[in-house]
Amino acid sequence: MAKKDDGIAGKVAIVTGGGAKEDGVGNGRAACILLARSGVKVVVVDLDEALAEQTVQMIRDEGGEAMAYAADVTVEAACKAAVDAATDAYGGVDLLDNNVGIGSKGSVVDEDLEQWDRVMRVNVQSVFLMSKYAIPSMSARGGGAIVNVSSISALRPKGLTAYSTSKGAVIALSRAMAVDHAGEGVRVNCIAPGPVYTPMVYSRGMSTEMRGKRQAASPLGIEGSGWDVGNAVTFLLSEKARYITGQTLVVDGGVTIRAAER
Repeated sequence: MAKKDDGIAGKVAIVTGGGAKEDGVGNGRAACILLARSGVKVVVVDLDEALAEQTVQMIRDEGGEAMAYAADVTVEAACKAAVDAATDAYGGVDLLDNNVGIGSKGSVVDEDLEQWDRVMRVNVQSVFLMSKYAIPSMSARGGGAIVNVSSISALRPKGLTAYSTSKGAVIALSRAMAVDHAGEGVRVNCIAPGPVYTPMVYSRGMSTEMRGKRQAASPLGIEGSGWDVGNAVTFLLSEKARYITGQTLVVDGGVTIRAAER
């Protein structure tokens, strides 16, 4: 594997939601592979261990180093155990990509409390819990970096109220963490992806027409993929972003700068 010079070779990263269906490459799997190409030892965390193992194998096939770990990152004990596993295997944690998330449709009138709570647990609580246990390890090792995955739905809501709210909370949490832990040498940033085409999207079925509309929504007229998000995550975790913290990087092909149709 040809290593990229990102200044993070030898570091240890945890990526949550690092699996993907079949051989597809979603945001988490892309980040895992790209970090490994930068010489990072990657702990691939996923609810489904088989999917995490598949990512690990893809990394090893390229000569990288990785391990799989199955965890429900909405559970505090599981998050602590994931950090402990990374520490046992590699000595600690330097980098964290909080990539887990689920969607939901409807207004506050339409949404039921059970689903609202589930969206908040998965999209926000997982970030809180993984960071809670990873940051002390980063601090003890002289600093580190975290990227939390939000969404352009936090910036331009449209019929996904619980999801938009949760992703807005991720941005606010990222900014608060950036302030709280800057003195420990820990940087915290956010990614806000647009409508990228990932295994999570196409496994649910998407018509050619709908896919074309998503592509046309970008002023660039191109379709995003998990690799685009993974590249942004790798950049923000790398030493190339050493002077960047508390920011939200929008990765959407320009979708949010285009005026809404009237």
